Amino acid sequence: MGERQRPTIKTVAARAGVGRTTVSRVINGSELVSDKAKAAVLAAIAELNYVPNSVARGLVTSKTNSVALVIPESESRLGSEPYFSAVIRGVSTVLAETRTQLQLMLVRDQGERDQLTASVAERRVDGVLLVSVHEHDPLPGMLEEMGLPTVLAGRRGRQEPLSHVHSDNEGGAAAAVRHLLDQGRTKVATITGPLDMDVARSRLQGWREALERAGLPAGPELVARGDFTEDGGRAAMRSLLEQLPDLDAVFAASDVMAVGALLELRRSGRRVPGDVAVVGFDDSILARHSNPPLTSVSQPVEKIGSTIARLLLEEIDDPRTPRRHVVLPTRLVVRESSGGPSAD
Repeated sequence: MGERQRPTIKTVAARAGVGRTTVSRVINGSELVSDKAKAAVLAAIAELNYVPNSVARGLVTSKTNSVALVIPESESRLGSEPYFSAVIRGVSTVLAETRTQLQLMLVRDQGERDQLTASVAERRVDGVLLVSVHEHDPLPGMLEEMGLPTVLAGRRGRQEPLSHVHSDNEGGAAAAVRHLLDQGRTKVATITGPLDMDVARSRLQGWREALERAGLPAGPELVARGDFTEDGGRAAMRSLLEQLPDLDAVFAASDVMAVGALLELRRSGRRVPGDVAVVGFDDSILARHSNPPLTSVSQPVEKIGSTIARLLLEEIDDPRTPRRHVVLPTRLVVRESSGGPSAD
């Protein structure tokens, strides 16, 4: 590709239908951008494979001073899920301290997977950060085989060999369920994320262990599978109410799904928390602004981003660096949806 054909901030802005200032703000993690504009810019960056000029100049050396942040999800989920923007902020904060540039790549199909493979094979990036890890995703294994430094936000399973960082998902879920039991709830259902993801399986396990330790049933009728989307949470809540009209509490494995559950509970005429208490996971901005405000498990998402970036830079600097597995703590933030105080 010739110099004149290489995408620029102006190209990205035109593709996204926004101004160049908006593109710069998104790249730098600014909060002064609407979710809609941010999603459009992130999608344009991924489609164009935009790389700042400083990276192009570095291609003549052994290092590109560039890393890829790879997210195998749709742009709609990227724009609607606060988790991703918080991870990107954390990554950007660390990379801003160095001369390392960030490429954001959405891998939604085989064509985009091939594009990533080509970038790795041609060493257009020094390393990869992989977010939203699914159990059978071929990307981590492919990157490991190609010898490229790779760090995951999350893990494929408990025996994950690559460096990775995740929250105490199991412990956070268990704390959420214990809180509901302490509030006098006795029939506590759960809405899971996709069970091909360790994060969803771990939160399900935390729910199960808390109920079993309390001597309460944790049968399959209390479990509805979701997909970390609002519509998925709403559909799962509808299914639970059809099977268990007398349930009195729900632990949703994400705030986005919990918001969907709140909407469905309102539609069905249930009062929250009077009839059904609800707890989410993430303590995102959604939790503070839902109706009622949502009790949620707080996880340090921005710190996940900054930690994976630091680990990757260490592995790029010295490939002999031992791989690290980091678990960050969670805490429960109690609000009205589970019977907490009316003022946050």
